[in-house]
Amino acid sequence: MNTKQQPSFARRQTGISIVEIMIAMLLGLILMGGILQVFASSRQSYRVHDAVSRMQESGRMALEVIGRDARMADFWGCLSETANVVNNLDNAGVGYIDFTAGGVAGTEGAAGAPDTLVLSGGVNSGIEIEPPYGPQASANLKVAPNNGLEQDQIVFVSDCGNADIFQISNANPNGSGSVVHNTGAGSPGNFNVTNPGCPGANAHCLSKVYGGDASIFAVQQITYTIGPGSEGQPALFRNGVEFIDGIENLQILYGEDTDGSRVANYYVPADQVVDMGRVISIRFAVVARSYDDNLTDGIAQNFIVLGANAVAGDNRLRQVYTSTVTIRNRL
Repeated sequence: MNTKQQPSFARRQTGISIVEIMIAMLLGLILMGGILQVFASSRQSYRVHDAVSRMQESGRMALEVIGRDARMADFWGCLSETANVVNNLDNAGVGYIDFTAGGVAGTEGAAGAPDTLVLSGGVNSGIEIEPPYGPQASANLKVAPNNGLEQDQIVFVSDCGNADIFQISNANPNGSGSVVHNTGAGSPGNFNVTNPGCPGANAHCLSKVYGGDASIFAVQQITYTIGPGSEGQPALFRNGVEFIDGIENLQILYGEDTDGSRVANYYVPADQVVDMGRVISIRFAVVARSYDDNLTDGIAQNFIVLGANAVAGDNRLRQVYTSTVTIRNRL
């Protein structure tokens, strides 16, 4: 019997060793660390760019709106000054504003605190006075219907020689085309015992009879301040209403013309102005800040506001926006 031994083929099994696994894990961790670093860097870069974009939008809007209002301050029709403007508002009434005190005012914030800016004057293009005129200063004024005027609205009537400020007292000046200036039930109401228009100190007199060369304008006072906003961020307020958030500071310098050259001789803060009536331009700066408080990598940001050095007390980004505007109605 011929017997042959069958060959035995031992299969040799192969696999990954523990060393190879550990090397692969190390390489994966290194690669993942690089990816995470790139992601974190990209995310931080995006957050910084987004914050800068927001600050630019807020800062530029603040410059545009404040600049527009400053340019139009002290507008009294074709009058060049308030010397011949008579304020007929009741100085004992709630909401009384002494518009004849001047179209530009403000207060200086102590130790770099925000300033306030107050701008007064007329707005819109004017509504022409129509006949019949008079016959005396206590008569109401006639204008075209559908004029947009409202009861209790404060307006002024002006020609190139005089102007009178008063509050509209009748209920439908828009539809009737009649503008009445009686004492009225609104605030502050009309009452001026020194008005020269009528004998006997008639409370609702104007200073003169206005004719076809006169127009009625709306009048307003605008106050800019900085305060806490509704989102927990500092904000720019316009007449007490939150206007632009993310604005941390408002600084004002006033340009005085001391020699009649129609050019500001110097710029000073409000508490150093000699005569607000000689201020012909305003230089102002707003400081916009980011919402997030971790954008500067722990490095305190230094910046300059109208020549004064400032250091940030946190890790927010800040940008300063500055503008100089001329008060057109004082040139």
